[in-house]
Parts: sequence; C-alpha cells; structure tokens
Amino acid sequence: MIGYVVLGTNDLPRARAFYDSLLAEMGAKRLMEFGSRGYAWAASMDKPMLCIMKPYDGRPATVGNGVMVGIAVDSRATVDRMHAKALELGGTDEGPPGPRAEGGDGFYAAYFRDLDGNKLDVFFYG
Repeated sequence: MIGYVVLGTNDLPRARAFYDSLLAEMGAKRLMEFGSRGYAWAASMDKPMLCIMKPYDGRPATVGNGVMVGIAVDSRATVDRMHAKALELGGTDEGPPGPRAEGGDGFYAAYFRDLDGNKLDVFFYG
C-alpha cells in the first residue's frame, strides 16, 4: 500500500551519505535523484521507497514528534546490522534490537534516529 515515505533534511550531502551506507545493509540503493532537493532509495522501482528531501517551501526541515518510519527487513541479523550501522554513522539509539510487542510473537525490532533526528524502526516479523 505505501509507495514511499519522505523525511526532511537540512543537510542533503550528509543525509545522502548516511542513507547510502545504511540502506546498502539491506540491499537497497539510491534509485532517484531530484536535483538539489533530494534522493530516493529502494530495492527496486516496484518496491516502496524512502526519500530524503529538502522541504519544498524552503523553510527548515523539522522532526515530527511521534512520527516514525518502519523498514521491513529479511532477518533478525539484518535488524541487528542496520541498527549498529546507524549508530556507527552517527545516528542515535532509540531502542536496541530485541523482541517487541507483548503477544506479538515474532516481532523483532530496533529503533534509531538519523542525523536530522528522524525516527526509524527496522523490523523483522517471523
């Protein structure tokens, strides 16, 4: 159902480097470029994309409290690897890898914020 999610940045080169490296951990790559406005990553053009953009109105990007992007991956090991990579790249921990959701057997996730403060969740269900 979701085609893409856009997160704001105030430092496009820094965000590009962070997401190029982070999303490579799950086999995604930068597939679209929007000039000086932003980029989009996905495993392929028929899969949901994550976009990083400078706001269209030219005002500073801000972080929405309570807003989070969940990224589904193929294994618990990928959750662990991507969380570690995010922290290595300068992201901040919002919850280490581990089982989540009481009664949600099999939901394994980790949470972090990117360099602009956007919150992400990397999860595996199975």
